[in-house]
Amino acid sequence: MSAGTAAPATARTGIWDTLSTCTSGCIDHAAPRVPLAGTARRAASFAHVLLRAAADRDRLAEPGRLRRHARAALGALGVGLDHDGPPLRVAGGGTGGPGTLVVVNHISWLDILALLAVEPVTMLAKQEVGGWPVMGPLARRAGTRFIDRSSPRGLPQAVADLAAELRAGRSVVVFPQATTWCSATEGGFRRATFQAAIDAGAPVRPVTVRYLQHGAPSTVPAFVGEEDLASSLRRVLAARALTARVTVHPPLVPDGRDRRGLAAAAQEVILGHRHRGLRQETGTYL
Repeated sequence: MSAGTAAPATARTGIWDTLSTCTSGCIDHAAPRVPLAGTARRAASFAHVLLRAAADRDRLAEPGRLRRHARAALGALGVGLDHDGPPLRVAGGGTGGPGTLVVVNHISWLDILALLAVEPVTMLAKQEVGGWPVMGPLARRAGTRFIDRSSPRGLPQAVADLAAELRAGRSVVVFPQATTWCSATEGGFRRATFQAAIDAGAPVRPVTVRYLQHGAPSTVPAFVGEEDLASSLRRVLAARALTARVTVHPPLVPDGRDRRGLAAAAQEVILGHRHRGLRQETGTYL
């Protein structure tokens, strides 16, 4: 459910973490790398985009600005964007109806830029992201909501807060896998955030994010194992012909489903499998 970093594959850092079998050994370039001079130019351009976003201060959360900055950041990194399907929000949110719970598979920190470039919506991120240099303050100004995954006592309140956001007509993006994976077919979903959709009577919008190089699946953007953000950024800067493909699927409605059934249905749509890897948690909200 975090936006951003993956926990090391060998350890848990909180009750909502899950173990990913993906490591840096899963990552490989599917095309020749950009020469060093090209990566340096991309890095400078990306830094310039971040500075321009920071200069907007509190106005960064304005949807138009946020979308422009996200698209500019992808362009600076040399990452193309392919949006397949309708908007992320289901019609009705913000006009008297509940918002949309947007549920997305999680591969990379690039997922966030790709989603914001399609349509700015509120992101739900783990608390640690707020402390990242440069990126943390920008995330706060962009309206990101942060959660503390280290304490089980905070989970019911987090679900209640998310339900309140949805009832108020605000749409929220969550990553129910709780960690990052190498591809759009790996991992399983945790169920807590789906309870918020049920409580709010909100539609669930499944979204699949995948990455391609010259049309072939690419693991280059995967942010997994014990890798740090700087290493992942350097690899993305050197990636040639990288495209983020955001596929927006038809919405799901609670329609009498419990959170287990709703999570399973979303997982089947997003990852292409229903039961494999679905988390078998215990507890009232998990």
